Order: sequence, then structure tokens, then C-alpha cells
Amino acid sequence: MASVGKRKRISNVKSTQSSNDAACGSGTQTKPGAGFSETGFVKGSILRITMHNFLTYDHSIVYPGPNLNMIVGANGTGKSSIVCAICLGLAGKTAILGRGDKVGLYVKRGCGKGSVEIVLYKPGGNVVINREIHVENNHSVWMLNENHSSQKAVEEEVKALQIQVSNLCQFLPQEKVGEFAKMSKIELLEATEKSVGPPEMYAFHCELKTFRTKERELENVCKEKASALEKFKQRNERNMHDVERYYEKKRHLDKIEVLEKKKPWVEYEVARVELEGLKGEKEDAKKQLKALRESQAPMLKKIQHIDNQLKPIEIQMKDKTNSIKEASQKCKQKQDQLDRKHREIEDIKQAFSLKQTEEADRQRRISNTRRMIDDLQAELANIGDQSDVTPQIDAVNAELRQIQAAKAKMDGEKADLSRERDHLNADCARLKKHLRSMDDMMKIKEDKLRGRSRDTYTAVQWLRQNKGLFSGNVYEPMMLVINVHNPNHAKYVENHISFNDLRAFVFQKREDMEKFMSEVRDNQNLKVNAVFAPEESCAKRPPSRPIKSLESYGFFAYLRELFQAPDEVMSYLCNQYKIHDVPVGNEQTKAMIKTVIEIPNLKVLYTAEEKYSLKKSFYSGKTSTSNSAVRPSQYLTMAVDAVDKQQNEEKMKAIEKDIQANDAQMSALKERAMTLDRRDNELRAKKKELSELKGKKRQLEQKISTKQDSLGQMEQGGIDLQKAEEETKAQISAVNSQKVAIVAEFMLHMKLRAKLSMEKVYMALATVGMTAEKNKLDTDCRKGTAELRVLEQVCAKLDQRKARLLEMCKGLLRTACEICRMGPGVNAVPPDLHTAFSQLPATLDEIDAMLNEERSRAECFTGLSENVVEEYNRREKEIENLEKELDEKNNALNTYRRNISEAKERWLNPLKELVEKINEKFSNFFRSMQCAGEVDLHSENEEEYDKYGIRIRVKFRSSTQLHELTAHHQSGGERSVSTMLYLMALQELNLCPFRVVDEINQGMDPVNERRVFDIVVQTACKETTSQYFFITPKLLQNLQYADEMTVLCVHNGPHMLPPDQWDEKRFLRRYLRRKP
Repeated sequence: MASVGKRKRISNVKSTQSSNDAACGSGTQTKPGAGFSETGFVKGSILRITMHNFLTYDHSIVYPGPNLNMIVGANGTGKSSIVCAICLGLAGKTAILGRGDKVGLYVKRGCGKGSVEIVLYKPGGNVVINREIHVENNHSVWMLNENHSSQKAVEEEVKALQIQVSNLCQFLPQEKVGEFAKMSKIELLEATEKSVGPPEMYAFHCELKTFRTKERELENVCKEKASALEKFKQRNERNMHDVERYYEKKRHLDKIEVLEKKKPWVEYEVARVELEGLKGEKEDAKKQLKALRESQAPMLKKIQHIDNQLKPIEIQMKDKTNSIKEASQKCKQKQDQLDRKHREIEDIKQAFSLKQTEEADRQRRISNTRRMIDDLQAELANIGDQSDVTPQIDAVNAELRQIQAAKAKMDGEKADLSRERDHLNADCARLKKHLRSMDDMMKIKEDKLRGRSRDTYTAVQWLRQNKGLFSGNVYEPMMLVINVHNPNHAKYVENHISFNDLRAFVFQKREDMEKFMSEVRDNQNLKVNAVFAPEESCAKRPPSRPIKSLESYGFFAYLRELFQAPDEVMSYLCNQYKIHDVPVGNEQTKAMIKTVIEIPNLKVLYTAEEKYSLKKSFYSGKTSTSNSAVRPSQYLTMAVDAVDKQQNEEKMKAIEKDIQANDAQMSALKERAMTLDRRDNELRAKKKELSELKGKKRQLEQKISTKQDSLGQMEQGGIDLQKAEEETKAQISAVNSQKVAIVAEFMLHMKLRAKLSMEKVYMALATVGMTAEKNKLDTDCRKGTAELRVLEQVCAKLDQRKARLLEMCKGLLRTACEICRMGPGVNAVPPDLHTAFSQLPATLDEIDAMLNEERSRAECFTGLSENVVEEYNRREKEIENLEKELDEKNNALNTYRRNISEAKERWLNPLKELVEKINEKFSNFFRSMQCAGEVDLHSENEEEYDKYGIRIRVKFRSSTQLHELTAHHQSGGERSVSTMLYLMALQELNLCPFRVVDEINQGMDPVNERRVFDIVVQTACKETTSQYFFITPKLLQNLQYADEMTVLCVHNGPHMLPPDQWDEKRFLRRYLRRKP
């Protein structure tokens, strides 16, 4: 790669440059055939590619040929840069290339902008597309035929020329080779239709899918409407009986309404007649009331005179009554005093009786105590002299002390064992918690694996149950066994190791891997990946330089040092991904990146947030770099250290053994303690017996002494009953004297009360005559008053009744008018109602009876409402509308089915012919390689047009059967061969202007590579085929070349000859002279 500031160069000026210049001219050549120019270029073929400050190029122009263009050059010289230029220059997305996601990354490092110009052949005038890329803001400026344009206009122009850089069947960059085999059958069919099918084929396919989608929608709509129509009809049939019952109920309700209209008129007429009769009754009652009042006036005057005479006497009698009450109160007080004195005498007598009882009790206790002393002295005399038991008690005490010492020692041992058991339990709980945490983290990792690849998760479960089937070590997917030390570093490991390898099983032996894949992939049909570790371990392979030599640039570790893994897994990663030689840096590394990339022998490195890939040119020695952002980690942030887990499990087993030993020692100590306890109890019982025998005599002497002291105290505490009796009599005599004085006062108050009572009796006798006369007058007057009150009540009731009847009449009239909806001022029954009323009963009883009958009949129709009828009528209209809509949808569905049938004929028959042609050529290519392959149109259901797909099946060994081409079943080289031959089968159909295949031969073995190369040359060099770009870093020796080929050699270095000084004839002459 030429460095910045060096002289600009033009690469690959071919011997056919003059013809190419002619082809790049005005484009006035005549066509020898449809879409072909005189020089053999197909419409849309690339005539010239100009790159300026683009990736590895300062300035370079490429003139491809019309047929096969073999672009050859060492790694890092810029072959893939030409592919990038074709893609981006034709408005392709950066995602197609699988490199940097920003277009500014494709500008040469150190430059602010770069450009790509592509000339496409088009009869009547070539198409010139220029794209100027600005690093700042990743902005592009487009030119179409030297006029400013938009990207959309360029995309439309490219599409019109049938160029599809997003179609892997037409444009297959290096980073997308593996994705071709990952394409689903449906995606492959669509890509093939776009690439080699007629322009209308893909449109017909899309139209069919749209028609089918709309057909399904219409079918669903028709089913829904038919179902709704049937439901509506069924509901109306169920509701028809309710509607008939509703109308029958309505007839009864109408009759009830007429009866209710007539009833207030009848009630009004009855009330009006009653009101007229009530007015006569009221006049008669008023006349009787007036006559009765005039006859009672003299008696009332006489009663008033007697009352005036009785009032002074009644006042005097009240005074006497009050005096009597006061005298009675004083008598009661004296009586209470006498009662208290009686109780005081009783208390004195009771106190003397208590003293008598207490003295009798003392004499009895003295007698009992003397008897007890005599008994104790007799028992003491019987005991006599006995031998001394003190030596026996001392011997028992000595043995008890020995037992206590032994028990204390055992308690200490038990405490030590208990503390040891607590420590063991704590360690056990801690290890269990730690192991549970590890299991939880492993479960999370397994859940992530299941979410991303359920087949791999299923295979893991099978492996765990069948590990005994394998002779060597077998490891679960790498993402489960890799443990990153720091979760922040997991993103580097995930970005460096592909996900296909992260979910791959690792085997120590190849035969174990083949046995495993035969079971899970062939028998269980699971899509899994598997690898086997190198025979010679690479896990400890040293890096090319120590990490300390890179610390000044911000590097802190190699990728291998960031995680732990089993030896076979680490060996595979070191061998495959060179993780032992990939340094990881920080922000300092990013800041010094220009210096870092100059460090020799660095191929891949990581800064804090980016990955850098470095390639060194074989010719110039210059280094080209590409960088991409480091994606966040998804799977390895949860680390489980397998070694630590195993060590913890071993510790757990050792602790459980220690706990069992501790339990055994504790049980032995408990048995010894029980033996000592039994002996201790026996000795204590013996000691108790001896102690009781020794202290019995002393206890008897102490009891006798205590009883004698108690007896002396009781004899000294006696009571003099004679003296107490004299004191009691004196107290009772004093209380009796007080009672005599109280009785004298009581008699005085009694006499006063008797005198007052007699005076009151005399006054009462004086009022008897007047009271009798008054009572007679009151009786006569009350009789007249009762009659008067009755007449007044009758008159009041008549007034109230009249007012109520009058108000009732008005209310009934108003109600009758309102019910009949009569206007204001109209008080007569309308003529139309007269006719209806005349057919109904005339009395209230008959009307009520008929109303009750009609209401009972109406109430028999329960559960009915007007909503039922409204819903019935509304549903009838909906049924009518639904029938019309269903007819319309059925007609539309039939139309769609006719359209689908026609579109299917237009699409499927040509497609089958196209697939048959592809299959014929694909099978011939495989047959020429002594292998087998076929291409067919696959569909599980002929009516599901979005499920149609192209299925590729291949067989590379005679001992196997045809297997579908997938990203899992075939090896990388086998997939490359299959992909290349499929593209060559498409090449001869020649409906796209050009095809690009970048380094597809890298995974092939030499035999297959030579066979494929021959097929490519034979196919791509035919006159009827389109332009073909085949990019490769190497070629085998003694290959067969064709004259129609164009070999574009890409060189790079500081001593390159400028292209404008290149002389092909002079070079050949010099070569022939040197040839011996």
C-alpha cells in the first residue's frame, strides 16, 4: 500500500488497455447480440473502476475484461478493496461487506475524503457513477453521468441495469462466503429469482404471496361473516317465541292502560258525590253544638263560687301536712339512734364471747403441746446409742467428687466437640451457598445458550446423560466452560471467538467427535457444532513477546490470560485464534494507536472499545489496518470457575466426614455421661440415708426444746374471764341509760304528730259538704262538656274530611286529565275515550278486579322487554346486510382464486424450468468432480407461496447419502465448492451483468480447487456469459487458462513501477532474452 504523500500510481494497465479505452468511450458501438457490445460486454458490465484515497489505494484505475476476471495478489495488497469499491460505488450498504459499519472507515487512513468512480456499459451511452466519501459525518456526494445526483437516483439506475450487490447469488464478498450456506431455502429462491430469473418472475412471486395473503384474509373474513350470520339467524329463531309473547303481553298492558285511565274518573265521581253529602252533615252538627253551649253556662258559674270558698281551707291543710312530715322525720331519727344503741350492746356481748373462745383454745393448745413433748422424749429414749456413720459419708463424698471431676472433663470435651461442630456447620453452609451460587450462574449461562441455540442446549443434556460412551475428554460448549476473571473483559473474548465456536463441543479425540455428531446431528437432527483439540497441546504456547514489553503502550494482558478453560479448550483456542498472542489494551493504547500499529508481528489487538486487525503487505512491507467496535458481552459475563467448584465440592465431602466423626465422638461422650449420672444418683441416695440416720437424734432434741419454749409462752399469755365479764356488764348499763333519754324525746315527737293529724282531720271534715256539691255539679257539667266535645270533634272531622275530599276531588280530576293527556281547562272525558270507557266496567270494584286479572296475565310473561324486539328487528337488518357482504366477499374470493391460478401458471412453470436448468448444470458440475449434487424446488404445501424455496443437496463421498447444504453438516471446503458450483450454474443463465466472488477457494483442498477452477474457466469464458470477478490470493500451478480470461495482478510496495511507464512488449522481450 502506498503511503500518504508518495507519488500516485495507476495499477494494472493491461495489454488490452486500448480496447478497454474504446469500450469506455461514447458507447456508440453496435450490438452483436441482445445486451452484448462488439467487445463482448453485457449491459451493466463494469468497464472501469477508479479509486482515489480508498482503503489501501492512493489512486488506481482497474480495467476489467468482459468475461472472467481473475484478480490475483498477496494478502494485504488490496484485492478486497476492489470488491469494496464495486459495492460502495454501486450504492451498496456497508453491511453487505461485513467490515466497518461506517462508510468513512473505507477512506484511506489520514485522508479526509476518498472517491470511487465506476463506468458501466449501456448501449446508447455508458453510465458513470461517482461517489465521494467524506470521513466527517460519514457523508457521501453522488455524481451520475457527471451531474450531481442523489443516492436514490443511483440506486434506481443500478436496479434498472439488473445489478443487485445485496444478492449473495450475484455479489459474494469474502466476509459473506460463509453466510451463503446459512441462507434458508426461501432466501436462496428469492436471490436466484432476482439474479437469473426473468424480471417479472420475482414480481409474479411477490404478487402470488400478496394474493395468497389476501386470499387467506378473505377466507377468514368469509368464515367470520358466515359464522356471524349463522349465529344471528339462530339467535333470531330462539327469540321469535319471545317476540310473540312480547306482543301478547303488550295487548294486556294496553288494556291495563285504558283501565288505569278510566279508574281516576270513576274515583273522582265517587268522591264528588261523597263531598255533596258531607256538606249537609256539617250544617246539622253546627246547630247542635250551639244549643249545647247555651245550656251549660249557669252550672259553670256555681262551680266557680265553690272553688273560691275551698282555696283558703286547702292552704291551711297544706301547712298542717308539712308540720306532720317534720314531726315524723324527727321520730324516725330517734328510732335510728335506738337501733344503733341496740347494735352497740350486741357488739359488747360479742367481744366478751370471743375472749371466752380464745381462752378455751389456749388451754387446748397447752394440753396438746405437753402431750407432744412426752411423745418426743419417749422416742428419744428409744433411739439409744448407734455406731458413727461419718466415715461412710466421707467415702461417698470422695467418690462423688471424682464423678463430678469426670463429668466436668466430659463437659469440656463436649463443649469442644460442639464448637468444632458449629465451625464445621458454618463451613458447610458457606460452601453450600458458594456452590449454589455457582450452580445459579451456570443455570443463567445455560438459559442464555437455550435462548440462542435450543439444539445445542438439547445436545448438552444428552451429553450429560451419556458421557460414558466416549473414551476421551468431552467438554460442553465453550461458553459454558470458559470463565472470565473480570466480567468487564468478557467482551474481548466474545468478539474474538465466533459464536459458532462458543457453542461448539470440544473433543480430545476425533473418533469421539464423529460418534457424537453421528448421534446428535444425523439421528436427532440437531444443528450443533463440534471441534477437536490439537493432538499436541498448544495451551501453554508462549507469546511472541512478553507482555511487559508492551505495557508502555497500555497493554495489560494477552487474551489467554483473561479467562480460564480446560486444557483441551485452551489448546484449541490458542491454535485456532492465537489467543496467546493477542494483546488487550486500554484508552492509552487507543491514544497511541498510530505508534502501536507499527509494532512488528502484531496481527490482532484490542483497545478499550475497538478491535484492530493488521495485515502486512508481502511486497512493500507496509501495514494495513481495519478496526471495528467491540460489541458488549452477552454470554461470558457470568463466570463459573470449574477448578474452584471442584475444590469446593471436595472440601464439602471432607467436612461431611468430619461432621460424622464429630457426631460419633459426641454419642460416645453422651453414653459415658449417662453411666456417671446413674452412679451419681446411687451415691447421693446412699448419702441421704446416712445423713438422715446421723441427724435424727439431734433433730429430736431440737424439737423437744422448741416445744418446751412454745409451752412456756402459751402459759404466760392467759385471759382473766371474771374481770372481762364485769367490764362487759358496766358497758351495757351505760348504753341502756342513753337509750332511756332517747325514748323520752321520741315520745314527745310522737304526741306532736298526733295533735297535728287531728287538726287536719277536722279541716277535711269541714270541706266535705262543699266538695260533694262541687263534684255533683262537675259530673253534670262533664256530661254536657263530653257531648260538646263530641260535637266539636264531629264538626272538626267533618271540616277535615271536607277539605280532604275537596283536595282529593281536585287531585283525582287532575290525575284523570294527566293520564288522559288532556289540555289545561278541559275537564270532560274526550269522545275517543268515551267509546273505550263504555266497554269497561263502571264500578271501582269491577275495574280493580279486571286490572288485577290483566296484570296477572301480563306478569305471566316474565323476562321480556322491548329490547328483545328491538334487538330482533336490528338483527334482522344485520342478517340482511351480512348476506349481502358475504356474497360480495365470496365473489371477491373467487376472483382472487382465479387471479392466483393465473399468476401461479405464469410463475411456477417458468420457475420449474429455471430450477431444472440450474439442477442440470449443477449436477453436471458435481458429476465431473466424481461427486453428486442436485437442486430442486422445495415446498411443503403448494398453496403456501411464501414457503417455496430452493434446496441444495450434495454428496462428496460415495459412502454417504445426499445431505442438504447447511452451515453445520458440511466442512468449510465442501461448502465453498458447493457455493462456487451453484454460482457457476447460475452464470450460464446470464441474466445479471456481472458476478463477484471473493476468496471462495481458501477452504478447498488442491484437488477440488483445480476442478472448480476448470469449471469456472470453462463456464465464465463462454461468449454468452456475463462478466465474472474471481478474487484469490493464490493459484495452483499448471492450471488451464483461456484466451478470454483477464488476469488482474494486484501488487503493492514502495518500489512499484508507475503504471503509465509499463510496457508489456518490452517486458516480454526482456523475459525471453533471460529464458535459457
